Amino acid sequence: MDARVQTAGPVDSAASGQWAAALIGHRQTVLPKRLVEPGPDASQLDLIFRAAAAAPDHGELLPWRFVVIPAPARTRLADVFASSLWERDPQATAGQFAQAREKAFRAPMLMLAVVRTGSADDEVPGCERLLSAGCAIQNMLLVATALGFASALTSGKALRSAALERLFSLQAGEQAVCFVSLGTATKRKPARLRPEPDRYISFLEATP
Repeated sequence: MDARVQTAGPVDSAASGQWAAALIGHRQTVLPKRLVEPGPDASQLDLIFRAAAAAPDHGELLPWRFVVIPAPARTRLADVFASSLWERDPQATAGQFAQAREKAFRAPMLMLAVVRTGSADDEVPGCERLLSAGCAIQNMLLVATALGFASALTSGKALRSAALERLFSLQAGEQAVCFVSLGTATKRKPARLRPEPDRYISFLEATP
């Protein structure tokens, strides 16, 4: 598929802007335990993955990557979740270990977001690289939403475990940021009230 945007004629910027705003407003987090099949198929995943490439990327460093965790590999991730729990709490119950393992099998589509944060001496600082990764993730979530899928971002203490670093071959300077889950929602919560712009927008005065 040609990754370039092609249009048949002039774009109605007002209509497209309203559509984009509606899409963004419709996106909401649905917990992975409420995400079931069907997940995105191969062609839909291609659209979702390509959306990430449109994220701002100062210096074209591509400071992030995503590792897909297909169904046959979920057991390896479940082992990491259990190992991480044992490191934190050796006295955890069998039920707690089972619950930790079960999290690896939620959602039809699961991937790990990894960011190469670099060092303090780099021209492009780590905060910009994290922002680029966040934009890439949001782009994927929005395309998934447009395709009719629900999504969630999850983290947890296991992201900082040595076992997870080994499983995903994290290199020096790389950081596991979050898991991205996609699928079909079995249940949604009512849309949360979004904060009004005046709560987070201010204007710099022309004079002190």
